[in-house]
Amino acid sequence: MNDDDREERLRVLAAQIAEVERSSTAEAPAPDRPVGGSAAVGEQVTAARAICLRLLAVAPRPRAGLAQAMKRKEVPEDVAQDVLDWLTQVGLVDDVAYAHSFVRTKHRDRALSSAALRTELRRLGVDDESMADAVETVDQQAERTRAAELIAKRVDAAMAVGPLAAKRRLLGLLARRGYPADIAIPVVDQAIAGYLDGGDRFSLASSDAV
Repeated sequence: MNDDDREERLRVLAAQIAEVERSSTAEAPAPDRPVGGSAAVGEQVTAARAICLRLLAVAPRPRAGLAQAMKRKEVPEDVAQDVLDWLTQVGLVDDVAYAHSFVRTKHRDRALSSAALRTELRRLGVDDESMADAVETVDQQAERTRAAELIAKRVDAAMAVGPLAAKRRLLGLLARRGYPADIAIPVVDQAIAGYLDGGDRFSLASSDAV
């Protein structure tokens, strides 16, 4: 989503929030109260839209996340589906765009691998088809580059316990972010070799502190 699209989305969102606020009535359920029960369908729709729009005003959300939020507020399932379809139609919910934004941000900020990104998106309820193109943007070269950047920031501190223990710790760090061994091991070996060549503070044969 480019800047113009983002600004347009925010304008649409602001207009929809204003519409919901104007159409709210005294009989409509309060934001912190369940929506189901004896409330009229129109009131349920108004309240359900308000739940979703308040969340979307803070940050983009996947369809499944909004569905869960409405379920917690006891929005009837048929009302929730209608509201989700409406949000999709007006462009406020787009799981494909959400997946691209999520992948771009989490790969950059947390150095997550494509496998970890896929796992996180599934946990958030994004289906494989919606996330496919986004996850594929993180290819092996992108993973190697990001893994090397992460390890470069951590190698100095890790080497305080010696090269062997440092290698275990750094490999563990990459494993927790989903990097496979064929990427993690060469990246860590190269970082440790570079540290030793540059600082000459340890011998590869030295014992590790534990």
